[in-house]
Amino acid sequence: MKLLDRYIEVATLKACVVVAVVLTILFSLLTLVDQLGDVGKGHYRLIDALLYVVLTAPSRLLQLTPVSALLGSLLALGALAGSNELTAMRAAGVSPRRVVGWVFKLGVPVMLGLLAIAEFVIPPAQQLAQSQRMLRLTSAQALRSNNGYWARGDHQYLNVRRFEHGDVPTDIDIYHFDDEGDLQSFLHADHAEIRSDGTWLLTDVLRKRFTESQVETEHLVSLSWIAFLRPQQVSLLRLPPESMAPVALFQYVHDLRQQHQHAERYEQELWAKLDIPLATAAMVLIGIPFVFGSLRTHSTGLRVMLGAMIGMVFTLVEQIAGHIGQLFSLNPALTATAPSLLLMLLAFYLFRRARL
Repeated sequence: MKLLDRYIEVATLKACVVVAVVLTILFSLLTLVDQLGDVGKGHYRLIDALLYVVLTAPSRLLQLTPVSALLGSLLALGALAGSNELTAMRAAGVSPRRVVGWVFKLGVPVMLGLLAIAEFVIPPAQQLAQSQRMLRLTSAQALRSNNGYWARGDHQYLNVRRFEHGDVPTDIDIYHFDDEGDLQSFLHADHAEIRSDGTWLLTDVLRKRFTESQVETEHLVSLSWIAFLRPQQVSLLRLPPESMAPVALFQYVHDLRQQHQHAERYEQELWAKLDIPLATAAMVLIGIPFVFGSLRTHSTGLRVMLGAMIGMVFTLVEQIAGHIGQLFSLNPALTATAPSLLLMLLAFYLFRRARL
């Protein structure tokens, strides 16, 4: 049994790795095509687009894990079924449930490795990709730190600590220096409205002007600021929630809740990350009945195709459920995990129907 255990684990692992690599390359090519539209703007060149695609590849790999697990297990076990190896194993007393257990035994270390990538690899890679793209597309330099989002340009430093509702800059500091590097003025605003002409309408503003002899302080209800960032470049300051580390994302959601701020988008993404192991397990389970079904009824290729279609439909349903949840302010935990739970119920129904 140990020999069969290792044989199935190795075959499944190889198939899952091949599928994951192929899917990641495919979607990376689509991302590259999208980035080619910015090549030529500012100092953004083809090599910069390629670097951006490479740095964001780990995030795509994590998102494609459930589909990769489904297709990989279908290909591996389907090949064994097509060569009658699974039939021989069943004749020797190996039940389908034991085969499923062997596959899930392989999934534990794989998921731990992927969660480690999500925590330690994806955030710095995504941050570097965002900052380098920002630097090449505009003369402004940008980075993300524990104090929020920073950008520099035209002798000014901009610090946005967070974005509300996705794109509303909040808790803003602006430092203006002269040619000699002396601080001329400081602005703090509660939030800002970004206008199409490139100006920011700052609200609830504290302004300080520094001269040789004194500091002038005044409070303003609103103030128009000519930003050195174009409106479409502001989005580059934000680290997308899907690229944040799970622990950091959890802490960020907690902080927003403590401040009575809207956190639905980030909470939805947090639950989407937590749902990855559940979705992966559901994908593997739904593929088993297609492999162990009656070989006389359907060919292996047809079962693999049907399983792949289920995987694609599941991915679409998962994305639609997330958007609907945000639109109608539904419980993020429910909208993130409901597709996986429903898929598991369907898998158990197919198990009983196939008498496995």
